Amino acid sequence: MASERKFIAEKVRRVLLREFVQARVTRAGFGGLDVQRTPMGTRVTLITERPGLVIGRRGEAIKSLTKAIEEDFKFNNPQIEVQEVENPNLNAQIMAEKLANALERGWHFRRAGHSTVRRIMESGAKGCQVVISGKLTGQRHRTEKFKDGHIKYCGQAKLDFMQNGFAVAKLKPGVIGITVRIMDPNARLPDEIDIIPPKPVEAPVAPAAPAPDAKEEEKKVDEAVQELRKSAEGPKPEEKPKKRKKKEGDAPAAEGEEKKPRKQRKKKDEGEAAPEAGKAPGQPAPTPEPAVEPAPETKGA
Repeated sequence: MASERKFIAEKVRRVLLREFVQARVTRAGFGGLDVQRTPMGTRVTLITERPGLVIGRRGEAIKSLTKAIEEDFKFNNPQIEVQEVENPNLNAQIMAEKLANALERGWHFRRAGHSTVRRIMESGAKGCQVVISGKLTGQRHRTEKFKDGHIKYCGQAKLDFMQNGFAVAKLKPGVIGITVRIMDPNARLPDEIDIIPPKPVEAPVAPAAPAPDAKEEEKKVDEAVQELRKSAEGPKPEEKPKKRKKKEGDAPAAEGEEKKPRKQRKKKDEGEAAPEAGKAPGQPAPTPEPAVEPAPETKGA
């Protein structure tokens, strides 16, 4: 068999496996399937809304599913890993199946489409599109589209950030196909750019002078402090002893010192202060002449 046919056969087998698993875990909310070949066997990652229904009581449901995958699809040693969806409203496959169930229960297609778009956008998606096609109201086939936000239809952005989900609603008039496309909330499109403001130009800084030694600085500071102290102290003038005023309770005067009465002292002071009669004020007082004592008489004169 040529290598191209091997690739095609492997791809067909994986598509059939996806349809089989989707039919088995419809009640649990099928969100996607990933198949990887490892040296130990084949690892099958199943994404569901309620993983408890897939595992079953004591793991019986997952054991039967593993056995069916190994026997019907000839996968070598399959190992099934079940993961829970963080936010079901952002999974395109789960939302497509919920919309199909709503149409089967009798919802009007416009009401169901608008409610699905609103729920997806409220969950934080950048954009979504819901396409409902089939016999909606009459005998003729037509297509209705409901969209909101930003949608990519081609290019690398579509391959990287867009999720596609497809489901089928079986009604009396016929089969209705439902396609849901959701753009990832964390998608960064090529036209989204961030403009960084330029940094302000700083003025050139002069080179700093070399720092002097710490010891020299301490010496200069000590010398300056000493000079300030000397200039502050300076030569102090000799202070005259102040006469102490006598207060009540002082010790009595020493013996031999007579205390003059106040009246006599006052009169004496007035007598000294008054100028002598016959003298003009402001003239110095005449000095008294010394008295001449008579010489003693000598005998035999």
